[in-house]
Amino acid sequence: ILFFQHFNDAMVPTLLLLHKYPDILPRVQVDRGAIKFVLSGANIMCPGLTSKGAWLPEENIEEGKVVAVMAEGKQHALAIGVMKMSSDDIKSINKNTGVDLIQYLGDPLWKTHM
Repeated sequence: ILFFQHFNDAMVPTLLLLHKYPDILPRVQVDRGAIKFVLSGANIMCPGLTSKGAWLPEENIEEGKVVAVMAEGKQHALAIGVMKMSSDDIKSINKNTGVDLIQYLGDPLWKTHM
């Protein structure tokens, strides 16, 4: 499986495809403290994207955009998510959910590749 559809939304690349072609989605990065929560399927809170070790691009990513979720100190994406608010809003508001996860390492879709 290289692409999947989340509800009635557009087709989204799987993590497997993202690992082979890492530049097909815009990236955000969580800090080390958020990794265990992301790997358990938790959505990403804004502070996990704005703290030391986290990273958001200077160029705004719009709300609703599909993104690759990178992790501090890791080479490959650990999740794919949908922006709940723009990256500019995440930086300025810095509370509530910033990214809703739609796939993460170890989830049932990932396990179909094993």
